[in-house]
Amino acid sequence: MTDEMTLPDRTKFASAADYAYAALRREIIEGRFAPGRRMREIELAEHLGISRTPTRQALTRLELEGLLNLRPRAGLVVSVLDIDAVEELYEMCAALEGTAAAMAAKNASPKDLAGLAKLVAAGEKLGREPLSFYRHDRDLHAAIQAAAHNRYLEKSLSVLQDSTALLGPTMSAGKGFFAAAQTEHAAIVQAISQRDAKKAESLAQAHVRSALDVCRSILGKERDLESRGD
Repeated sequence: MTDEMTLPDRTKFASAADYAYAALRREIIEGRFAPGRRMREIELAEHLGISRTPTRQALTRLELEGLLNLRPRAGLVVSVLDIDAVEELYEMCAALEGTAAAMAAKNASPKDLAGLAKLVAAGEKLGREPLSFYRHDRDLHAAIQAAAHNRYLEKSLSVLQDSTALLGPTMSAGKGFFAAAQTEHAAIVQAISQRDAKKAESLAQAHVRSALDVCRSILGKERDLESRGD
C-alpha cells in the first residue's frame, strides 16, 4: 500500500462501502494504483480501517465499472488497456467531447463561461507536475461537459473518462504535451465563449486526437522496453 494515499473524510459518506469505493476509485483515477496492481481485499480493508464486507462491495462496484478486472491466479487487478482498447476509447471520446464543446457553445451560461475562463487562467499558472495537470485537465473537461447542460451526455462522458483514467497522470509527462494541451484548452474555451459551436467541436476533437498521439507514443515505448526485457 502506497504511503502517498490520503484517505477521504469517512464521515462524509453514508456507508462504509461508499467510503471504500470513493477512496479506492480516487487512487485508481489518480494513478496511485497502477494498471495491473493486485487489489487484495484483506490488505485494502486494513488500510481503509473497515471490515472486509464493505471493501468487497466497493471492489465489486469498481469491477462492474471496468476499473478492475479478474485475472486467473492473480484475482482482482486494476484494469490494463491494450492499444486496441485505447484506440476505441479515444474514438468515442473525440465524438462525445466534440459534442460537449458544441453544446456548451450553445448552452453555457455566463457563470459557466466565467468558470471556464478561470480554469484556463489557473492552468497557465500550473507547474509541470503531472498529477496537478492531470487533475486540472479533468476539472476543465468536466466544466465543459457541465456547460453543455445535457445530463445524458455528461453521464456518458463520465464513464469514458473513468476508462481514460487507467492511463494515469503519466500521459501529461509526454514531451510537449503540457504546453500543447494548455494552448488547445484556451482555444476551445474561446470558441465556446464566442458561441462558435462548429469551431468548438472541431477543436475539441483535435484535442482528443492529439492526446491519442501522445498515448500511442508512450505505449509504443513501453512495448519496446518490455520486448527488450524479454
